[in-house]
Amino acid sequence: MLLGLTLLANLQTSASFKLSSLDLAILVVYMLLVVGFGMLMGRRQKDASDFMLGGRSLPTWTILLSIVATETSTVTFLSIPGVAYNHGVAWQQIPLGYMIGRLLVILILMPRYFQGEIFTAYEVLEQRFGISVKRVASFLFVLTRTLADGLRLFLTALVLQIVVGIPLTNSVIGVGIATILHTFMGGMRAVVWTDAVQFLLYILGAIVALLVITSQVDGGWQTIVTVGSEAGRLDFFDMSWDLTKVDTLWAGLIGGAILSFSTHGVDQMMVQRYLSAKNRAAANTALALSGLVVWAQFVLFLVLGVALFVFYGQQDPVPRFEGGDRILPTFLVDHMPTGMIGLLLGAVFAAAMSTLSSSLNSSATALLKDLWPKRVGRTAQRELRLVRSFTVLFGIAQILVALSTAILAKDVQKSTVNSVLAIAGFTTGLLLGVFLLGRFKTGANTRGALIGLVTGFAIMSYQHFGPGIIPGLAWPWYALLASSSVFFTGLLASRIFAGSDTNTTAPHTSPPSPPSTPSTPSTPSPDRQDG
Repeated sequence: MLLGLTLLANLQTSASFKLSSLDLAILVVYMLLVVGFGMLMGRRQKDASDFMLGGRSLPTWTILLSIVATETSTVTFLSIPGVAYNHGVAWQQIPLGYMIGRLLVILILMPRYFQGEIFTAYEVLEQRFGISVKRVASFLFVLTRTLADGLRLFLTALVLQIVVGIPLTNSVIGVGIATILHTFMGGMRAVVWTDAVQFLLYILGAIVALLVITSQVDGGWQTIVTVGSEAGRLDFFDMSWDLTKVDTLWAGLIGGAILSFSTHGVDQMMVQRYLSAKNRAAANTALALSGLVVWAQFVLFLVLGVALFVFYGQQDPVPRFEGGDRILPTFLVDHMPTGMIGLLLGAVFAAAMSTLSSSLNSSATALLKDLWPKRVGRTAQRELRLVRSFTVLFGIAQILVALSTAILAKDVQKSTVNSVLAIAGFTTGLLLGVFLLGRFKTGANTRGALIGLVTGFAIMSYQHFGPGIIPGLAWPWYALLASSSVFFTGLLASRIFAGSDTNTTAPHTSPPSPPSTPSTPSTPSPDRQDG
């Protein structure tokens, strides 16, 4: 954090673009408040359980906003306006499917997460298939989460480079250290509460940016609507069945639904929020309402991109941008009034840190509970020290990924949001296939689940990196292809290797309780759905 503040203090002398004293003060105060809030929350940490799940007592509305803020990183804040600038608002068909996917999570997976006192989504797989499947699934999560969020950290650093001209390396390290300190000190309680505040900040920032753009367009809002409509930028729906197009209604309703089913159903970063709720009903409410909020938020970001399209279309000459992710930051630098730049930069960092801090906390939890060897008699304080150490470890790993990206991909031509969501559909789709295999097929076994995972990974690698089973398949369909590949190959392998293991208890069937005696009444297994 000290490095980050030192960089900010030197901005006015080291950059070609100079922040005003007010903008600089807003940005520095914001970063100090985030880290300070984490330290304040850290004073309430009693043990590792409190660090990972916030005492399982967090308010519903904070969990709702945290869910939204967590899936809204800098990638969303910067890339989505760029998507609308180039292609229009039809991308909003994708989050329409997100609402359906959340309902599937509530109906199919949420009951399992509130049977007993689990800490990670993958402990459910251990109950069903054994420890090997749990470890493979958890390892896949922490690996891909670190890679994806390293890319998000890179994009956040890119903002600093565009706005103030400092090297990517320095900005990556500065933002990374601030995020590590915030998460290390405060744990899940600080992450969720800060997410809620950061959500309000970046939404406010987007609204302010839209108002400023509208005020600088000749003809104002009416011109934005007229020109945007004539250019096809305000076409909300595309009914075609072209599987190579991202922004069609069917890619949204089907592909987007399965993507959300996987990302919000089996991704530890999201599941950890549900487990922090007071009970299952509270978790269901937060998740269901978050779908509506996410859709409205995406519409706001897309309309912001259309406004930018109209604004720059009135310039002579019309500027050319290296990539869609650079359009909004360029506007912030060149056209935002004094004081607003600091607010908008704070909004960008709010979107970034809400996701990155959540990633560090969930990855550390998965490593401790799923992958780290269990020790008999390990104290609660020892677990707290371990999970905090793992938080730092994953923070450093994300910084290294971001630095590697800065070296290897100096010119980002593609929309980063599409790359990140493709990775999400690829990996969480594989995990969803395993969960569904265990949830609905009592004949599935451990060997079948592992074979399904390996086969699904091979199929998706061929699809994404090779010629593809379906050439040019758009990323919204990735989760459907991945989950179905794992499910059907895992089911086939389970039948071929029937009887190869004994761990085939259906996931919705609790193990029988020992018979009660007159002196020892039976006690039902803990279920938090009733609070």
